[in-house]
Amino acid sequence: MSMLMNISGNVLVGLQYYLVSNPSILNFRYTPNQTFGGTLLFLASTIVLYLSTTFLFHVQIIPTPSLHPSTLRNLSTLHNILILLLSLVMSIGCAISSLTQIPSYAQLFCFPPVTTTSSGPVFFWAYVFYLSKIYEFVDTVLIILNKSKKLSFLHVYHHAMVVVMCYVWLETSQSLIPIALVTNASVHVLMYAYYLCSSLGWRWSVGWKRVVTNVQIFQFGFSFMVSLVLLWMHFRHGGCSGMGGWTFNAVFNASLFVLFLDFHRKSYGMKKKKKK
Repeated sequence: MSMLMNISGNVLVGLQYYLVSNPSILNFRYTPNQTFGGTLLFLASTIVLYLSTTFLFHVQIIPTPSLHPSTLRNLSTLHNILILLLSLVMSIGCAISSLTQIPSYAQLFCFPPVTTTSSGPVFFWAYVFYLSKIYEFVDTVLIILNKSKKLSFLHVYHHAMVVVMCYVWLETSQSLIPIALVTNASVHVLMYAYYLCSSLGWRWSVGWKRVVTNVQIFQFGFSFMVSLVLLWMHFRHGGCSGMGGWTFNAVFNASLFVLFLDFHRKSYGMKKKKKK
């Protein structure tokens, strides 16, 4: 038992160093117009390039390359493993950073206004999260290459706007980042575990696919609940950092919530009617 406790202790110490206390993480500072990706020009160029390229492939102005099914499957598997592991590391890293670096649990919901800057371990993981959302454009590439799959408005809208959301997080030093990041990254671990199994040919039942969709929808409901705590603290305790960013985030989440509900209705509601 003592050996097990020693191993657990060493693992925790190692995690805290590599995910929190490492100087490059501990001393991280996001500086607008200086940090890579920290300009409006970079953001706008990235989104325009993504949308225009997706459109050109979708309407077949640019011909879609034909890949052998096994090649496409291997690329999908590698991509899903990368996102799964990255999401797991971001979730653990931000969780440990939040619990060890934030002075009080209240700041999990509400960063103090004026004095909060986009620096330190929590914002390091917010920055990694931002860059990871750009890498997730590969999801769209794989759907385009897999000609048997349809590209949806929900998919493209979500992938484009979530990059904007993460940029706003950093620019406004937005409150609620610890909870939002850990929740979203954890949901992505489940999602990409499902996608990984699919790319490996391990088919889950439709019931499991529905569970993944339900978890995504629950995530939005949860975000609305914690936002109520944020608003209460903002109006009762002298304000919270990044409320302009939170407003954008809330509207974006509300739009996603509606779109996911519509997807759920079309995907599972129709199937129930067909069975009847």
